[in-house]
This record gives sequence, structure tokens and C-alpha cells, in this order.
Amino acid sequence: MLLLILSFVVLLVIGGCVCVFWAARGDAPRWARGVARATLLGGELARSANRSSRSRQSSGDD
Repeated sequence: MLLLILSFVVLLVIGGCVCVFWAARGDAPRWARGVARATLLGGELARSANRSSRSRQSSGDD
């Protein structure tokens, strides 16, 4: 069951990356641009969460 969920998540990520590439070319339909925007937003959220957890870890070491 866990493998099925992980496979689904990987397929979503790959599909999002394809939509980002397609939208960057400029000839993507509206739905693909929306998926690309959501994918980029998810990446930004993950990056900011990673930064905040790193800053909390480094401040605790002092």
C-alpha cells in the first residue's frame, strides 16, 4: 500500500515537472499552466519549510 502511494506521488511530481517545462516553452494550454504554477508553488513551500527547519536546528546548537 505504501509503495502504491509513493508511486502515485512520484507520478504527480513527474507530471508537474513536465507541465513546468511545457509552460516554459510558451505553448501550453491553460490547465497545464495552472499545474505548472501549483508545482512551482509547492516547490517554494517545501524550500521555505526546509530553510525554517534548518534555522531552528542551527540556533539550538549555540
